[in-house]
Amino acid sequence: MRLIQALLLFTVPLPVFSLWPIPRSLQTGTSFLKLSSGFDISLDLDNAPSDLSDATSRTLTHIRSDKLERLTVGRGANDAKAISSAPSISRLSVSLSKGATVRPIAQEAVQPLGKRSEGYSLTVPADGSQATLTANSTLGLLRGLTTFEQLWYTQGDTIYAFQTPVKITNDAPAYPYRGLMLDTARNFFAVADIKRTLDAMSMVKMSMFHWHVTDSQSFPLEIPGFTDVAQKGAYSTTQLYSTLDVQSIVSYAAQRGIDVLVEIDMPGHSGSISAAHPEHIACPQATPWSSFAAEPPSGQLRLASPATVNFTASMLTAIARTLPSTLFSTGGDEVNDNCYVQDAPTQAELKASNQTLEQALDTFTKATHKSLIDLGKTPVVWEEMALEHNVTLANQTVVIVWISSQNAAAVAAKNLHVVHGPSDYFYLDCGAGEWIGNDPSGNSWCDPFKTWQKAYTFNPLANIPAQKTPLILGGQQLLWTEQSSPENVDSIVWPRAASSAEVFWTGPTLPDGTPLSVETALPRLHDIRYRMVQRGIKAIALQPQWCALRPGACDG
Repeated sequence: MRLIQALLLFTVPLPVFSLWPIPRSLQTGTSFLKLSSGFDISLDLDNAPSDLSDATSRTLTHIRSDKLERLTVGRGANDAKAISSAPSISRLSVSLSKGATVRPIAQEAVQPLGKRSEGYSLTVPADGSQATLTANSTLGLLRGLTTFEQLWYTQGDTIYAFQTPVKITNDAPAYPYRGLMLDTARNFFAVADIKRTLDAMSMVKMSMFHWHVTDSQSFPLEIPGFTDVAQKGAYSTTQLYSTLDVQSIVSYAAQRGIDVLVEIDMPGHSGSISAAHPEHIACPQATPWSSFAAEPPSGQLRLASPATVNFTASMLTAIARTLPSTLFSTGGDEVNDNCYVQDAPTQAELKASNQTLEQALDTFTKATHKSLIDLGKTPVVWEEMALEHNVTLANQTVVIVWISSQNAAAVAAKNLHVVHGPSDYFYLDCGAGEWIGNDPSGNSWCDPFKTWQKAYTFNPLANIPAQKTPLILGGQQLLWTEQSSPENVDSIVWPRAASSAEVFWTGPTLPDGTPLSVETALPRLHDIRYRMVQRGIKAIALQPQWCALRPGACDG
């Protein structure tokens, strides 16, 4: 009897519903449903924005071109009989709730965190009658279209679903901030590479692209009025982001429901500015680098200099005013004190102003953040600014926790908003070995490799008192690119980064009330990974395909 049960496990796996992130409310059946050859999506609302029309067109294209065979033994060949007798659906009706304001998706996507409406309801009957998608905003309709796309598979020339009827009611994210950070300063990524990343993010309903665009290695961001910084600070004049490039990326992201958080890290990680403005940078490319920076090359803004403060604030104003997001990051991590101790101009300024270094950092931070707040922007910083330095931060400041997941509670205790990005769960570059040369036995500083399973077990509210939970905005996975480039970015990021997309959309429990589980998540993560590959995203395999076709067969 046990042998028979074991054979059944390997030959008749249970069907797997494919949705990622899984909706917070979900009811499904067991009926097959074909997509008619004339299937169409109707926008049943007046004055539909062009980006919503574009989104429906993309959905139709994805459904017809994904050509994803079902992840089951035989890749769906055994579905042929059920498909042949299944009813056909010819229409999805898309509409806004009565009284909802009609705005472009791109406008909804950049609303302040907490004011975005991403919820939707979707019904797909099993009898072939009209499917319906409703929401309170065009952004919610986009999220619903994304879900609808994931229902469909291909067998031969037929597109079909196999678990209808489907009913999703008021599916909405647990957290508004569901993001990915990409560093484009250590290695350059072309606009097309960034847009491909945004496409993958949109597939899993991510809402924030944290663009770490500058660092000490290069300054590829062209800023109006400060173009010399990029012209001299980029790796080459062909490896920079023009104003048109930036607007193209920001617009592309917003149309796909993603807000772009630009970061210009300061006062540390700014050595690349020295190529154009050496007067503003302390210890540029000083040696040994390990005495002056966390990694080579060194270089920090001369924060005690009024001229440097004014230069920096003006530069922030010049770029921030061109961006629709209400968020802008000034970084603030890994400030190296020795760099300033050894810098004669900084020491002279401190003496003249009768300030300590911490006091000068406070003055610098207040001035640079004021330039953002005056534009209606919310400053975003790394955790050191809240936990290691005595600086004044506005109440609305958003703090990204990265050093350790244990530090989120301390940030919340200061009544500052928290975005989770801890290296012990969400750093995608960990475990790749040491990139510093002449160190053959070295490992990455944040070993070991952070698996999708590790990220999926993250609890956003761990050690957070109940009264502080409203301060938790969500989280993101991060890729620092010392060892990454356009050639391997897809396989490093995907599908691992999708794990946190579900953690921060679905919350702690599945639709049936049971806790999130790597066991039940894996088959669905396989599915979204295979769908990504069909769309040209080179997401890495999680297991041999033999395992992907047999859910549970390769569990420990």
